[in-house]
Amino acid sequence: MEEQEERKRLLEAEQVDPTGLMSEQDAYLSKVRNRKLYLATFVSVLGPMSFGFVLGYSSPAIPELSRSSDPRLRLDEVQASWFGSIVTLGAAAGGLLGGWMVEKAGRKLTLMFCSLPFVFGFTVVIAAQNIWMLYVGRALTGLASGVTSLVVPLYISEMAHERVRGTLGSCVQLMVVLGIMGVYLAGLFMDWRWLAICSSVPPTLLMVCMCFMPETPQFLLSHGKRREAEEALRFLRGPQAPVEWECARIEDACNEQGSTFQASDLKDAGVYKPLGIGVLLMVFQQMTGINAIMFYAEDIFERAHFKESDLASVIVGLIQVVFTGVAALVMDKAGRKVLLVVSGVAMAISTAGLGVYFHLTSGPSPAGAPHADLAWLALASVSVFITGFALGWGPIPWLVMSEIFPLKVRGFASAVCVLTNWGMAFVVTKSFQEMMTLLTSAGTFWLFSSMCVLNLVFTVTLVPETKGRTLEQIEASFRGTSGP
Repeated sequence: MEEQEERKRLLEAEQVDPTGLMSEQDAYLSKVRNRKLYLATFVSVLGPMSFGFVLGYSSPAIPELSRSSDPRLRLDEVQASWFGSIVTLGAAAGGLLGGWMVEKAGRKLTLMFCSLPFVFGFTVVIAAQNIWMLYVGRALTGLASGVTSLVVPLYISEMAHERVRGTLGSCVQLMVVLGIMGVYLAGLFMDWRWLAICSSVPPTLLMVCMCFMPETPQFLLSHGKRREAEEALRFLRGPQAPVEWECARIEDACNEQGSTFQASDLKDAGVYKPLGIGVLLMVFQQMTGINAIMFYAEDIFERAHFKESDLASVIVGLIQVVFTGVAALVMDKAGRKVLLVVSGVAMAISTAGLGVYFHLTSGPSPAGAPHADLAWLALASVSVFITGFALGWGPIPWLVMSEIFPLKVRGFASAVCVLTNWGMAFVVTKSFQEMMTLLTSAGTFWLFSSMCVLNLVFTVTLVPETKGRTLEQIEASFRGTSGP
C-alpha cells in the first residue's frame, strides 16, 4: 500500500506541469497550500514579539524606577543608561550562542530554548530586590533576544517558499515593533512589575506551541533525515503538493556544498561575498541611528520643545507598526533592493532635517516659548525617518541575512551578523549622548544622514535582489553557477 502511494506521488511530481504553460517550479507552487505554513510562521514570530517587549520595556520602566520609593531599586542617570543598554550586550552573546545551537540542536529546539531566558529574565526583574537583579534580568532577556533575532529569520526562510518568503520574513520586524508598541501602551496602565509579568506571556506561548511545529526541511536533509524532511514539507505545503520534487532540489544543494563548515570555506566566494554583505547590512542598519532615536525619542522631543513628548513617542511607535506592515505586504512585489533605496533616501532627508532643526534652534531664542514654531519640523523629521526605516532598513537586513548564506555556514555567518548588529547597537546607543555633546545635536544627526547616503551607495552597488528566487538559486548566484 505504501509503495502504491509513493508511486502515485512520484507520478504527480513527473506530471506536475500537464499544460506545458508553466515552469516546473510554478506548477509545483500552484499545488501548494500555505495555511499551515502561516500557522508555523505565526507561532515562531511570538519570539520577535517577546524581543519587542524587551526592547520597549525600558521606556516606561525607567521613569518609574527612577522615582521608586524603594532606595534599593531607585535608578540614577548612569544606572538607567545601563538598564536600557545592557540588553544589547546580552543580545550580542545570544547571537553567538544561537549560531552554535542552530547547527547542533536545530532551528526548532533553539527557538523553544530561547523562551527560557525570556521567562527567567522577566521573573528575576519581577522578584528584584536590588539594582543588580534588574541588570541580571535584563541581560537574560537580552540573551534570549539575541538568539531569537538569529533563529527566527532562519526558521522562516527555510520553511517558506519563494513566493511568500519576503512577506513572511518581514513579519519578524513587524512583530518586534508590535511588541514595542504593546509595551508602550501597557506601560500607561501598569507598573513595572505587572508589565514584566505581561511580557513573559508571549515566550511562554512560544515554547508550548512550538512543540507542534516541524523542524525545517533544510536542517533535516543536512543531517540525512529525508523521511522526516518530506513529512515536514508535507505539513508546510499541504497534501496536494508533490513534495518529493522540492525535497530532491534541497537535497541536491546540500550534497553539492557538503554539510560541515570549515575555516577554509571562508576562502570560497560563495561564502565570503554573502558574509561581507550581511555584516555591512547590519553595520549600516545601526549607523542610521535607529536605536538612538527610538531609545531617546522622548528626550529628542523634549530637546525640540515638543510639549507632549510621551504622546509623540507613541505616535512614532504607531507609524513604525503601520509601515512595517506595509513593507511586509509589498516585499514580494516591489523587491528588497527598491525598498532599501526608498528607505535610505527617506532616512537621509529626515536626519538631515533634524540636523537643520537643531542647528536653527541651538542659538539664543527670542522672547516667548523658545523656537516653538519649529517643533513641527522635529516631529515630521522623526516620523519620516521611522516610516523610511520601517519600509526597508528595518525588516530587510534580517530577511536578506536569512536568504543569502549557504546552508553549511548559515549558523556561523548568521551569528557573526547578529553579533555585529548588537555590538553596533550598543556602541551607538551608549555613545549617543556623548556624540550629542561632542558634535552638537545638529552634527550628530548630520552624521547619521551621511551614513544613510553611504547606505544608498552600498545598496545600489553590492546588495543582490533575492525576490522570487529559491535559497538554492541565491546560493548558486554567489558561486557563479546557474543553480537548481
